[in-house]
This record gives sequence, C-alpha cells and structure tokens, in this order.
Amino acid sequence: MQETLILVPTDLERRGLAMPCPADGPNRVALCGFGQVAAAARTAGLLAEQRPDRVILVGIAGRLDERLRIGAAYSFAEVACFGVGAGSGDGFLTAGAMGWPQWAGDPTNPAAAIGDTISLEPSSASAPAGLLLTACAASASDNDVALRRKHFPNAVAEDMEGFGVALACQLAGVPLTIIRGISNTAGDRDTSRWQITAALAAAASLTQTLLETPR
Repeated sequence: MQETLILVPTDLERRGLAMPCPADGPNRVALCGFGQVAAAARTAGLLAEQRPDRVILVGIAGRLDERLRIGAAYSFAEVACFGVGAGSGDGFLTAGAMGWPQWAGDPTNPAAAIGDTISLEPSSASAPAGLLLTACAASASDNDVALRRKHFPNAVAEDMEGFGVALACQLAGVPLTIIRGISNTAGDRDTSRWQITAALAAAASLTQTLLETPR
C-alpha cells in the first residue's frame, strides 16, 4: 500500500483542514513548521524516519496573480525560492543570478544540482496553477510583490515553506505535490479581508480528491 506523508506548516492550518488521516495509517499528517528553514529541517527528519512513498504539502498562500481565486485551492507545477542571494530591495540578486546553485550536487553527479526552481509532482486531481514562490517573509506591500515578480514573473502565488520542503524531498528522491488554498492577495496584511476558513476547506477537499485518485 502506498504511504503518503501530508505535511502542514502550522497547527492553525492543521485544525482548519480537519482531514481524516490518522497518524498511523497509510495517509499520515505531520507538522513541518513555519517558514522554509524549519520546514526543510523537519521534512528531512520525517522523510528519514517514515520513508513515505510521496509527500503532499498543504496549507494557505497569498496570490500573486488575480486569476487565482481567493477561497479556492490549487496545486502547482513548480516552486521557486526568493530571498536567498545577495543584497536587498531593487539591488537584490537571487542565488541563481549570482551563479550559485542552492545545492551543487554530489561531485560524482553534477547533474543533480538544484537551482532556484524545483519541479513538483503533477497532481492527478487538478491542472497545476503554475509557479509557487517561497519567501522567508510574506509580502507586506505592493512594492514587495513587484520585487518578487521582477525576479519570478511567472509566479502566481507565494508561500513560506514550499521550497524548503521541495528541497528536502528532492534530496531524498521522494515526489512532492503542493496544494495551497488561496487565503488572500499577497501584500494585503489586513486579515479582515482574508478567507482562511474557505481556503483551508478548499485545500482539504482537493487533497482528499488527490488521495482518492489513482496515480
């Protein structure tokens, strides 16, 4: 039986998802932590301990593209890293622009190098929305959004854990699907306009559909 590890960044999201997945069944739920540093470290440990056949990361995200609907959920084709590099503001350079991979790969297999973007496992439950951008800090203004779009013009949403989880999964050779419910527009910090409950309900529904769809 295929074993799936479902990762959720925070307990708030886990409670909102209310997914019927026992910790000891084929579909197990665990917290990966807030932000890509904690998420990468925790995911690596869980992969070594549990050795799942695949991983699904589920939670909320902010949209960078208005074609994504607030309160709806999407899977993504790729995830990229914003914030690792040099400089700040308009002078920021990504690691890739500097010529540095995120992971250079084993010396005997340089083809295994990992850059600023990682491909994700296609979802059999829905068409992927495009590129998810992971940042260490969420956008707090339109200027923040513009800077992210300057470096990653194809990004349609932003989160804070996706790339860290993807890096850990890539190094372990475990396929990863990311599902995010869109709770808000990136850059909008007025939480009275956010739709967290609807976004999590949509993410839970899409995840359940994926779990029930043969690969």
